Amino acid sequence: MKQKIVMKVHMNCQKCRTKALKVVAAASGVNYVGLEGEEKDKLVVIGDEVDPVKLTNSLRKKVGHTDIISLAEVKAS
Repeated sequence: MKQKIVMKVHMNCQKCRTKALKVVAAASGVNYVGLEGEEKDKLVVIGDEVDPVKLTNSLRKKVGHTDIISLAEVKAS
């Protein structure tokens, strides 16, 4: 089951954004990682059987304050 997770991550600088992307990309099951929003503070993750709680905790430890905004199943097209 593919899922799309959107998280708001407190990132002050480009270095923080890069670190957040690396942390998420290293997680198992992740197929796509991207930044969204006017301030590039929303992290979009698409993958198979990704654990959003583990991902959020990992980002909180390594980057900063993180909130899950949405979690949805991606329909196969």
